[in-house]
Amino acid sequence: MKDVLEYTNYHQYIADYYAEKKAKSAFSWQTLTRAAGFSSPVFLKYVSEGRSNLSEETAYQVASAMGLAEYEQEYFAEMVKYDQAKTDDEKKAAFNRMLAIADVHKVRIIEGDSFRYFDSWKNPVLRELAPSMPGAKPLALARACRPKVTAAEVSESLNFLLKANLLQKDKDGKYQQTETGVSTGPMEVTPVAVRGMHRQMGEFALDAIEGVPQNERHFSGLTLGIARDAYDEIVQEIAEFRKRIIAIATRSNTTDEVYRLNVQFFPMTKKSVDKD
Repeated sequence: MKDVLEYTNYHQYIADYYAEKKAKSAFSWQTLTRAAGFSSPVFLKYVSEGRSNLSEETAYQVASAMGLAEYEQEYFAEMVKYDQAKTDDEKKAAFNRMLAIADVHKVRIIEGDSFRYFDSWKNPVLRELAPSMPGAKPLALARACRPKVTAAEVSESLNFLLKANLLQKDKDGKYQQTETGVSTGPMEVTPVAVRGMHRQMGEFALDAIEGVPQNERHFSGLTLGIARDAYDEIVQEIAEFRKRIIAIATRSNTTDEVYRLNVQFFPMTKKSVDKD
């Protein structure tokens, strides 16, 4: 069974813990539930299936019943907080505390790198910019970014990109990308960071309307009345369109500027809500 610090879903951890104990002994949900101080013999079974949840207080009870060490109990409790969080800011705060605990104890959370990458606009921008400015120091890279950023922030981002193997550095100090693109993948935590990045990039787009010459940026939009089946078809067209854009952008090995393309398609009415 994996270390608890490698999990991001406490429901799954409980399920895996039970399965391992059950495979080695006459272990039961009732045994675990009683050890955690609950009266219902199937409560934790329901929790493991996602049908019930733990509170912050009961998280420590269950963590203790599973024999987790003090720092592991804290991590488990943060997983519960993450799961129960109502806002992206609360989720990010809980997940960052999980990462901090894991870092101290030298455990890498697979989703951690993905979360950190999409948590700040600086990472994807510098991943594109650094290879296009061979030998450039952090200060020069910082000055090349349109949104204001410090040399220290650039250094922090570059160190992360190297550690996460999203960039590599050759013997001459030149940066190279390890892969052409970066995908979010089917992870649970990453979408929280991605939503935050969409907000950041949306704000930068607003600034670009006035701050970037018209011949260096393109803005256009459509307002359409559509049926649901048309929505699905349009989303598929957008997905194909993005692939074609990537193909055009990667056709050349040189980079003159780093651009951001926002593709947004969202409702301006709520008629479907009124039909319910």
